[in-house]
Amino acid sequence: MTAATRALCIVAAALAFESDNTLAQSASTRPIRVLVASAAGGPSDIQIRLLAPALTAAFGQTIIVDNRPSNNGVVATEIAARSPPDGHTFTVGNSGTHAVNATLYAKLSYDPVRDFVAVTEFSTTGMVVAANARLPGASIHDLVTHAKKQPGKLNVAIPGSTGELAGDALWSQLQVKMTNIHYKGSAPSELALVSGEADLSMLTPLATLTHLQSGKLKAYGITSVQRSPILPDVPTLAEQGVQGFDIQFWNGLFAPAKTPVASVRTAQRAIARALQTAETGDRFRQLGLQVVGNTPEEFAEIVKNDVAKFRKIIIESGIPRL
Repeated sequence: MTAATRALCIVAAALAFESDNTLAQSASTRPIRVLVASAAGGPSDIQIRLLAPALTAAFGQTIIVDNRPSNNGVVATEIAARSPPDGHTFTVGNSGTHAVNATLYAKLSYDPVRDFVAVTEFSTTGMVVAANARLPGASIHDLVTHAKKQPGKLNVAIPGSTGELAGDALWSQLQVKMTNIHYKGSAPSELALVSGEADLSMLTPLATLTHLQSGKLKAYGITSVQRSPILPDVPTLAEQGVQGFDIQFWNGLFAPAKTPVASVRTAQRAIARALQTAETGDRFRQLGLQVVGNTPEEFAEIVKNDVAKFRKIIIESGIPRL
């Protein structure tokens, strides 16, 4: 090899090293995007924004919350499923996007189990059977009596597929007919209910708290087997004689399938630790949420079990598929 050839090889190697080093630095500093399937201000959005500082500290990278609201959260979840599994994309999923939708949609554009790796569950909560204040009565039986006088005329604002499933299963069990109107998340459904555009909705305790206190909304019951700590005066549906009714709404973090295990574990540990702190965990509890922070394996098992649970409810209740 001549001196000129050796010199060219050295230059080429130096350029290649510099290029690789630049790419590595670029990858390490590229922001991490977390897709949210609902509008800003909804339960999923609030929770990830509380947890974002912990993720920023763990990864040493900027966390960008990307809200992509759509009916039943399909758009954001599909984007996440199709994103490169390089550790730079996560999504906040819930019992609707990753359990209910698996059966609710005849042809879903993503597979909630196959296309994702579960990272960790943030929280779980029951849903309030919330109504505009003009509706009569205070118990679920008062609502049934009113609804049976005008079948199909009461409108239900649908914030997502968990709320839709909970409502449809409840109306089926109570033998009343309602009309569903789909909205792009919890916040738009809440506004529709307060304004009187909708009559009813299934919302989290947090979404209803202020409006219940001001008298703009009323609560006919809550879908979980236990009362909400921030709405202790709202009885459960089971307490009111709706036997066996227990549907809860959960939120958690997911990543595209084949995302590096190191990225998944880093995110899980950061969130689990944050949920145990007074600053973050107590804030979750103040919002009426039961904190979780489980392992990827534990969360994956919950998703798998809920897919089967909600499939059974949908089939047995005769809820039409979309």
